[in-house]
Parts: sequence; C-alpha cells; structure tokens
Amino acid sequence: VALRRQYLRPEMTEEPVLQITGGRHPVVEAILGPGKFVENDTVLDRDTHQLLLLTAPNMSGKSVNLRQTALIVLLAQIGSFVPAQQARIGIVDRIFTRIGAADNLTLGESTFAVEMIETAQILHYATPRSLLLLDEIGRGTSTSDGLSIARAIIEFLVDTDGPRPRTLFATHFHELTALADDYTG
Repeated sequence: VALRRQYLRPEMTEEPVLQITGGRHPVVEAILGPGKFVENDTVLDRDTHQLLLLTAPNMSGKSVNLRQTALIVLLAQIGSFVPAQQARIGIVDRIFTRIGAADNLTLGESTFAVEMIETAQILHYATPRSLLLLDEIGRGTSTSDGLSIARAIIEFLVDTDGPRPRTLFATHFHELTALADDYTG
C-alpha cells in the first residue's frame, strides 16, 4: 500500500513536534484517485506553533485537515508509512477529537451539552504530549456565548502554566485570529 500510494516512512521523535509536508488524507485521496487531493503542510510544536487556528467557510476543508492530521499521526505511531512528502512526528500519548454534532436526548443532553461535556473532558486530560483536534467549539449556542467559550478554551490551551498540547482548532469565529497578537504560540 505504501509503495502503491506513495507513502513514506515518518521520522518519529520524542520531541513534542508535528511537521508534515505535503500531507494527504488517505481515505479522501483513495476515493478521489492519485494526484487529485491538494496536499498541505502542518507544523505544530510547544513554542512557536502550539495552536493552529483554522478559520474558513463551510466545506472549505477544515474538518478534512483535522482528520487527516489525526490519521497521519495514528498511522505513524502504529509503525505505518504515511501519506506525505515528509513527516517528523513527536510521539503523542493521546489524540483527542471534538468533531461533529451528536446528542444524547434520552439522558437530557443536547448537542451543545454533549459538546461541552466532551470538551471539558479533553481539557481535563490533555497533557503536553497530547494532540487536540477541536472543530467548531461553541457553535451550538448564541454567537456571543460561543465566541466567549471558544476564546476561553484557546486562552486555557496556550497558557504558559497549562499543558500546552499540540492543537488544531477549526472555527467560524474569525475574530479569534486576533488572539495571535496577545499570545505566543
């Protein structure tokens, strides 16, 4: 499979980094066919690129990028080759995802409640070695409340006294891009 799909052996390291050049989503690429998936790069570390904020309209590829990153990291950690031109991947202790909408109405949990419960668990258990993939946090409530929730979560994740896990944060709240002026990483 690696030879046929042009995967490469990633460099694994103990350093908390994630450097993917020319990454591809293995499932989407398999469906589209060779050469049709637009390759992309991802750089995460604990210092200068600890949290990447992805903001764009619906159907622009934010969720695909999050899932692609998780799949590449997971493949690398199980000893597989990965769909990329180059990959240097620091070992992760856990991959946390908060992607998609779900509810548990039989227990009285709305979509927003489930999102908040899952996000709280992620924030509680994340370590400096974790990889977090957060998609549209705060979207299930009013705009101002959702923006405040998303901002508070980002501020917690980049806090120098916190765990500072490698994080991809996809959002429609483009206002959050201004946080780059206030926080390093």
